[in-house]
Amino acid sequence: MKDRRVHFKRVLNAFYSPFGLYLLLLVGVSPAALADVYVLRDANGVAHLTNVPPKKDSGYKLFQKSALTAPKAWRDGFSLVPRLDVHTFDTQIDHYARQFGVDPTLVRAVMHAESAFNPNAVSSAGAGGLMQLMPQTAARFGVVDRFNPSENIAGGVAYLAFLLDLFKGNQQLAVAAYNAGEGAVQKYAGIPPYNETQQYVTRVLDLHQRYLATASQATQ
Repeated sequence: MKDRRVHFKRVLNAFYSPFGLYLLLLVGVSPAALADVYVLRDANGVAHLTNVPPKKDSGYKLFQKSALTAPKAWRDGFSLVPRLDVHTFDTQIDHYARQFGVDPTLVRAVMHAESAFNPNAVSSAGAGGLMQLMPQTAARFGVVDRFNPSENIAGGVAYLAFLLDLFKGNQQLAVAAYNAGEGAVQKYAGIPPYNETQQYVTRVLDLHQRYLATASQATQ
């Protein structure tokens, strides 16, 4: 397969939207063509995209997972970073965790599950950034640029704090609401019966325990 690289100005997401996929199908483009996309920004700030897995040290970084092979960003997060990462964005995580009164290891677990610490992660549903904020959630918590790591973490932690307060400190329900929305948790008076949400809660809480244990060992 030849390397398909193009210059772009915020047009990529249009092709990954449901409408964009519909248009591609109409013109006869196979869904299999919607592969992982990698990006390289040159010295002039121009982004070069390719769907061909780049060679090591080529400078290309994963920009967006295929909406067909990995439709949920939290699944990407675990498959891309199966090992714990206790250092990436630690300054910002600790700062906003203290500001909003949230356990920083829980913040890290959510970030791990959501984006694998990739600030440019975009889900097929339109969630973006480290903590995969939807546009309306970002606006709700004062985030202007979802792909700015500091802003995204601030908004994500503020949302977690809100959910923990809403559900009286119940981490299971707060995490479920982070994935499915607080309305769904309130409707079912518990974790919604959605496979994705139930798996997400299990994944995040497992990661939380692992990050918590690592943090405890580091302080001993």
